[in-house]
Amino acid sequence: QIDKYLYSMRLSDETLLDIMARFKREMQNGLSRDFNPTATVKMLPTFVRSIPDGSEKGDFIALDLGGSYFRILRVKVSHEKKQTVQMETEIYNTPEDIMHGTGTRLFDHVAECLGDFMEKQQIKDKKLPVGFTFSFPCRQSKLDEDYDADIMAVVNDTVGTMMTCGFDDQRCEVGLIIGTGTNACYMEEMRHIDLVEGDEGRMCINTEWGAFGDDGSLEDIRTEFDREIDRGSLNPGKQLFEKMVSGLYMGELVRLILVKMAKEGLLFEGRITPELLTKGKFETKHVSAIEKSKEGLNKAKEILTRLGVEPSHEDCIAVQHVCTIVSFRSANLVASTLGAILNQLRDNKGVTRLRTTVGVDGSLYKMHPQYARRLQKTTRRLVPDSEVRFLLSESGSGKGAAMVTAVAYRLSEQHRLIDETLAEFKLTHEQLLQIKNRMRIEIEAGLRKKTHENAKVKMLPTFVRSTPDGTENGDFLALDLGGTNFRVLLVKIRSGKRRTVEMHNKIYAIPIEVMQGTGEELFDHIVSCISDFLDYMGIKGARLPLGFTFSFPCKQTSLDAEFDLDVVAVVNDTVGTMMTCAYEDPNCEIGLIVGTGSNACYMEEMRNVEMVEGDQGRMCVNMEWGAFGDNGCLDDIRTSYDKAVDDYSLNAGKQSHLEISATAECSCPLFECAGLASSDGSIGDRFIASSVDAIVQSPIALLSTPELHQGERRKWSRRGSGGHRSHSARTRKLLYEKRYEKMISGMYLGEIVRNILIDFTKRGFLFRGQISESLKTRGIFETKFLSQIESDRLALLQVRTILQQLGLNGTCDDSIIVKTVCGAVSRRAAQVCGAGMAAVVDKIRENRGLDHLEVTVGVDGTLYKLHPHVSRSHTSDRDTLQCRVNVKELRNAYHKAREVNHLSGAVPMSCQFYKELDAILSGNPTTMAKATVDTSVACMPVESGSSQEEEILDKDVEGEGDPEAEDDLEVRDACSQELFSTTEEASQSQLSELGEAQTGEEAAGKWI
Repeated sequence: QIDKYLYSMRLSDETLLDIMARFKREMQNGLSRDFNPTATVKMLPTFVRSIPDGSEKGDFIALDLGGSYFRILRVKVSHEKKQTVQMETEIYNTPEDIMHGTGTRLFDHVAECLGDFMEKQQIKDKKLPVGFTFSFPCRQSKLDEDYDADIMAVVNDTVGTMMTCGFDDQRCEVGLIIGTGTNACYMEEMRHIDLVEGDEGRMCINTEWGAFGDDGSLEDIRTEFDREIDRGSLNPGKQLFEKMVSGLYMGELVRLILVKMAKEGLLFEGRITPELLTKGKFETKHVSAIEKSKEGLNKAKEILTRLGVEPSHEDCIAVQHVCTIVSFRSANLVASTLGAILNQLRDNKGVTRLRTTVGVDGSLYKMHPQYARRLQKTTRRLVPDSEVRFLLSESGSGKGAAMVTAVAYRLSEQHRLIDETLAEFKLTHEQLLQIKNRMRIEIEAGLRKKTHENAKVKMLPTFVRSTPDGTENGDFLALDLGGTNFRVLLVKIRSGKRRTVEMHNKIYAIPIEVMQGTGEELFDHIVSCISDFLDYMGIKGARLPLGFTFSFPCKQTSLDAEFDLDVVAVVNDTVGTMMTCAYEDPNCEIGLIVGTGSNACYMEEMRNVEMVEGDQGRMCVNMEWGAFGDNGCLDDIRTSYDKAVDDYSLNAGKQSHLEISATAECSCPLFECAGLASSDGSIGDRFIASSVDAIVQSPIALLSTPELHQGERRKWSRRGSGGHRSHSARTRKLLYEKRYEKMISGMYLGEIVRNILIDFTKRGFLFRGQISESLKTRGIFETKFLSQIESDRLALLQVRTILQQLGLNGTCDDSIIVKTVCGAVSRRAAQVCGAGMAAVVDKIRENRGLDHLEVTVGVDGTLYKLHPHVSRSHTSDRDTLQCRVNVKELRNAYHKAREVNHLSGAVPMSCQFYKELDAILSGNPTTMAKATVDTSVACMPVESGSSQEEEILDKDVEGEGDPEAEDDLEVRDACSQELFSTTEEASQSQLSELGEAQTGEEAAGKWI
């Protein structure tokens, strides 16, 4: 009969799930900037950004302000054997006149009591962090008049509960109060909190869920008794959810039900006493007492007797049942709203099953004999995909305030020390100018015959004397030899009104027995594969020029046994990059590689190249700038982390390079045709092998060698026993420290980051101070992981997932620090590289006696292309580093490349390197050309528009009169954001024969 009478209070799981969905919508409204003003669930930011991680320590003061009294606590957190918390508490009364007085008087009283407490503790002369917890608005005044204190945190009791439990269980990320009132807080992702700037990390949100339903969203489940409670309250129409579930109203709710049932003759034989009609006579503690399993009925009789009624045994059973229905409804409603929070946490983390802890406090949860069990059971039923632990707060919100203070203090101190450490990576304008000037000095030393031998920047002549002029035409073969496979390409270049570059390629595997066999066996295999490719393309009888790129010393033989072949050029990747972009833009006179390694080349005036006879015209100079700084000129900007990476590299402070040169009696046409042989047939100059990807650019370099235009193509014939001098080669190791390259190239940035993270972990900033075996592993931070970590599109949860894949189990705060470190290291790399490039372009300008130079830089390399901080715009018209240069950009039409190649690789990117180089070079619109690596089409030109003096950085580049401009913009919009990820996985295996742990397209150990 009672069940039927109170049927509206019995909520089905279907109804609870519906309430859960309603509350989830209210949460979203509260988090939204647009809907928050009208939202009933306010979702207030608390500015508590972290939960305890176990590394907190120190001496803290906590103030717990209540109504008629307040507590002052001294909390000591220590780490002797294990983390312990020692608390000393004193309670101070608040006089009636102060309670009803002004806030100023209240805090004057608080300050006086706090001074008394600190004197008793003999800490008045110490500067201690202070945390506050109270439940009313106030203006803080005179809190440090008598003592030195840092006010670190102001929190409410819900946050204090979460932080108290978070100290004992670091999975705790929800705080729940179910007592006189009710509320909840949880750790929300910053990207979802519109009311606070920033989108990195997390922040505790105080839901203030007591107001849920104030907009009428709970009218269908509110009963006549709920409405009567509301009408008799101090704030009618407000805090409706709280009035349905909290301890302040539960006893009164039961009393109203008993009165109505008695009036209808269902209880007490219809007798109603004045005590039963008196508001507040039936308290929530009575509900808890009556629901006790063994003594509940006796308690019911005792309580009802005090109310003047003479209950029968059946009356006591009925009253106990009413109490059960009311308290059960409360637990069910709290479970539904808590379930919405748990689902939000699970969605934020992107996991199928959530593991978390809920810190709980409040008299109803603690004192009611059945409430906790019912709440936990219903919660697990509503969110079966969440594994939830409920942890009771034993120390109250005072300890929580101290823990918030401890966390805030820890984070504040950490940020200060981290900023101090990373300040070494922040280079000033003056430092960058010094780097530029030092590079100029090294350039001059490398060009001069007297100083060349001892110069660190070698400035090697390439004997490429011209860039493409657009008239190049013909079919060419390109061969790209690696370790486990190689590519053969047919490149068809057509001039005329519409210039085109058509490319076809095929990849061949190198069997293990061939890889481990002789050079003769290798080249016999290559010959058969080239023959197969020519047959595959239907051109076996054609006579084609051939360009080579490979990464190991070899004896060249048997290359024309089955077909006619002209070997006309050998180029490195830097030159190939410049030549590719120069084919599209005649102004391209600089090549830049910023990837696994780094290098640059440019067109120098012959009169300045003292290592080569003649002073007419120009010649491309391969700078080999990676060794810049090996003479100590960069020591003032090198950090201890740079030195650690250098000291513990596989070649301990050195980079091994293999150089191959012909013997004195050799007259190999390969070197002659490339213009590399001296008059006596010996090799007079060194040159660097290109990357495995540079073969894409080499056909254009073939067209630009002077010997080719003079018709002096040499046939590379196989020389056997007919008295011909045989080919022979010798190798020797050149040892370079490559300090400049180790500061800017992708091969080393990951190791710099790893060394910083190890240091931060030792100092307790990361991973709870525990250095894992993964973190000790060299090379763990591959460039592809750094790319993902620093991507702006990646939420910290995904960053945390990446770290977990690397065996690094960190918190959200750890993810922020790791991302900050990656940004500091890569930004410095970009700035240092930009300063070097500024020296190059300024050199060209001075060579030509110009006040203003327009030049295009052809750029390649995964570091440049795939860094996630994309800049699509121009900087203001500045003369940074006194470099009056306008550098134009070419971007690849990637979608066209895929159409030609039928490939689906990663989309090439512009990057922070572009942004930083642009900021350093500046001038007018600053752009850079990017060479194709993974694609089979040359650069597509886009002319950039003019820049205004204060042009904003996020303005899109617009094409001027170029039909490809729209395509270019489409390409950039489609770009993915991955820093340093290698363009082709195969390129790593192609270096295996060097015996060096080097990967990528321009590893420093590759010489032909």
